[in-house]
Amino acid sequence: MAKKPVKYSVVDAFTDSPFKGNPAAVCLLEEHRDEQWLQSVATEFNISETCYLTRITESDPHLSPDESSNPRFRLRWFTPVAEVELCGHATLAAAHTLFTSKLIDSNVVEFLTLSGILTAKRVPEIYKNGSSIQNNEAHEPFFVELDFPAVPVEDFDASEVTLISKALNGSTVVDIKKSTSDNLLVVLPSAKCVADLKPDIDAIQKCPAMGLIVTGIAPPDSGFDFYSRYFCPKFGISEDPVCGSAHCSLAPYWCKQLGKHDVVAYQASRRGGVLNIHVDEQNQRVLLRGKAFTVMEGTLIV
Repeated sequence: MAKKPVKYSVVDAFTDSPFKGNPAAVCLLEEHRDEQWLQSVATEFNISETCYLTRITESDPHLSPDESSNPRFRLRWFTPVAEVELCGHATLAAAHTLFTSKLIDSNVVEFLTLSGILTAKRVPEIYKNGSSIQNNEAHEPFFVELDFPAVPVEDFDASEVTLISKALNGSTVVDIKKSTSDNLLVVLPSAKCVADLKPDIDAIQKCPAMGLIVTGIAPPDSGFDFYSRYFCPKFGISEDPVCGSAHCSLAPYWCKQLGKHDVVAYQASRRGGVLNIHVDEQNQRVLLRGKAFTVMEGTLIV
C-alpha cells in the first residue's frame, strides 16, 4: 500500500527575515515511517536539522486523561547524519509551523521528545509603547518561547587547552567548560574574536567533545550580552548557524558571569541569529524566545 505524501515547510529560526537564522525542515507525519526513511529525508534536505511532527490524539496511550489539555505532538530531530536528543531551532520552527498553519487552536503546544516534554508558547510582540498588532491575526508578529532544561557546565581538564587553541587557529582562550551534553564551551577575549574566528574544522573533529561552543562578551553598545558560534562536524555540520540547545549552557554561564537572569544573545555565524533568554535558576530551566520565517512549503512524494 502506497504511503501518503508528507507535507513539509522549511523555516528559518531565530530571525524575522528570510535566508537568515537557522533553517529547519518541518515534516508533518500522518502515519509511521521507519528510521531509515527519516534519516534519508534529513540527508536529502542536507540542512542542520530536519524534524518530524506526529500528532498525539486523545486515544493515544502516551496521553493520560489527567495530563495537560494542550495539543501535543511527538517531535524528533535529525541532522544529515544522525538523530539528536535536543534541538532548539527546529523546535522553534516546528512550533512556528503549527501556530501559523492553524493546525492547532491554541497559543501553547507540547512536544514529546527524547529530552522529555518541551513546551512552546506563542507570545505577541510588544512594542515600546506597550501595543501589539491585533488587526490581522494571521500576520501578527509574534515570538515563540521554548521552555528547555538548563544544561550544566563543569571545569575542563586544563591540559587540553593547547589542543583546543590549535583547533581555533591559535586563538587566546580565556576559559573552557564542558557541558553535560558533551560540548565544550570555549570563552574567547571578546565578541570580535568570536566573529572573526576561522577555525580548523578537521582539528575540531578530533577534540574530546561532540562540538565546540565558542563565545565572548558583547560590546557595551551592541544591544547584546554575548556572542557565540557553534561548530559540530561530528554531526555532519561544520558550523550550526544558530543553535538553541547550545544556549541552554551559554545562558546560565553568562547570567552567572554578568549577574543577570535575562540576556540577549547573538550567534555570529554567516547567517546570524538573535535569542532573547530568561534563566530560571531555581527550576533549572532556560526560556528561549525567538522569531521565525517560513521560506518554503512542499510535499514529499516518496
